[in-house]
Amino acid sequence: MADAVQTEIAASGEAGARGGRRALLELCIGYGLILATVWTPRPAQGWLWWASVVWIAASTWWSFPGWQAMGFRRGGFVASLWLVVLAAVLSATAVLIAMRLHTLRVPHTVLGWVLAWGGYIVWSFAQQFLLQGYFLFRMLRLTSRREAAAAWAAAIFAAAHLPNPLLTCVTLLWGAVACIVFLRCRNLYTLMLTHAILGVTLAITVPGPVIHNMRVGLGYLRYRPPGKGRPLLIDPETGRVR
Repeated sequence: MADAVQTEIAASGEAGARGGRRALLELCIGYGLILATVWTPRPAQGWLWWASVVWIAASTWWSFPGWQAMGFRRGGFVASLWLVVLAAVLSATAVLIAMRLHTLRVPHTVLGWVLAWGGYIVWSFAQQFLLQGYFLFRMLRLTSRREAAAAWAAAIFAAAHLPNPLLTCVTLLWGAVACIVFLRCRNLYTLMLTHAILGVTLAITVPGPVIHNMRVGLGYLRYRPPGKGRPLLIDPETGRVR
């Protein structure tokens, strides 16, 4: 199965032979739209968000390398499952530390968890697809060195989280690890699960004023801590600051 996936990738142009110019165009437009979205205020931000979705979906469709090449396969799941286990251990450790520091913010009901983090988990899956299925795939067409492609994909992924210093550093490290694991195991499912675990852990253990409630771009700069210009409101269902 691994040989079949490698053959499919090579045929689609991973070595950077053909399609490099189109890959660069797709990457520049897609990434440019993403940056414009996070740095543009509403209501224009909503239009840019939809433009990003349409462009990424369309360019993925006409450059589609196959589901297995993009990591949607059973192979490699067990081989990369250690990453999910490691994320769970790190998450449990962070939660215990946050409990001792009294910085843990968690919903008190199952419904509260779904309302508070259900959407984020879906978004974390989408981000992981963007990193491997969009950024890395096109970087592999632009360079013959897999390590360079992984480094560049991780770098632009992290840059999209500026100017949030914590998220930028975390996503740079995670992006590099995820790309390396993906190139070896070709499984996107474990990376999606790991991303979701780590992302939710950051959100519930790091105080909102420190991480600006996970915001990036213009939202990070416009963030106002509770008590500075607005009252502190706690949602009784989710336990989150509104």
